[in-house]
Order: sequence, then C-alpha cells, then structure tokens
Amino acid sequence: MFELNEKAQVGIITGSDSDKPIVDRVTGVLDSLGIEWEYNVLSAHRTPVKCSKYAREAEGRGLKVLIGIAGLAAALPGVLAGHSLLPVIGVPGDGGPMQGVDALHSIVQMPPGIPVATVGIGNGRNAAYLAAHIIALSDPEVRAKLREYRKSLGDLEH
Repeated sequence: MFELNEKAQVGIITGSDSDKPIVDRVTGVLDSLGIEWEYNVLSAHRTPVKCSKYAREAEGRGLKVLIGIAGLAAALPGVLAGHSLLPVIGVPGDGGPMQGVDALHSIVQMPPGIPVATVGIGNGRNAAYLAAHIIALSDPEVRAKLREYRKSLGDLEH
C-alpha cells in the first residue's frame, strides 16, 4: 500500500507527483546528513483514507518527523498533523496560478493546538534541515553532522 523504509526517520509525503522536484531537495539534504527517509504520494483530497492511515501509523513504525509538500489548497500537512503527534513540517508547493502563495497561506493557518511548522515556498532544503534539527535532539551522530555543516558555512563557533 505504501512505500515504506523500516529504517526511515523522516516520512516525506506529497499530494501529487508534480512536487517531486521539491522532494529531491529534501532528500538531497537528508542523504548528506545520513538520515533515512521514505517517500509517498498521498493526497488529502484524492486518497484521504490512505493519507490518514499513513499519518496514524507513522510514529509506531519509528518515524520521527513528517514533511508534507503540497500546493494550491495545501491541506496535506494539516491532515498529517491532525492524525499524528509527530512534528509536521509543511512545504508549500511552488506551482499553480499563485505560484505557491495560496499554499503558504493555507499551511500557516492551522487551528490552535494542531501546529504545522512551515518553511518558505518550495524550500525543501530548509524542511530537511529543520527535520534534522528535530532528530538531532536525540541522535548525537546527526547533531555532529549538523555541527560540521554549520562550520562549513563559516560559523566556527558551533
């Protein structure tokens, strides 16, 4: 039913295949930090039962963070957050007539008590770094890799 990776710490979910270029930005960063991931296309509108099932089961399978990438109405990250206690990071897709502004507004307007962290339009790299920072709270290897990355930016104090 789902593409699962039993070693994954991050679940990446998109509403459609058209968001794959953003997924590639996420996975490039996660790979560079040695963080396992899995990717699924699950629409909040077209496959709502599968989407909610994935979110409900994610924590029990060992995932630590969910990244929901969606454009237009961008309900996906909110649906994931509504069905899971895992941190959810929303990435507004950069397509559509409003070039992602509609998706950004949708994702940041979650009701109180059901938060979704939100990064900039199409900014899969920042979503991956935020996921890595969350994982680094309990994973010293990821923390060390983030420290080295920060040093590579010229911030030698970290």
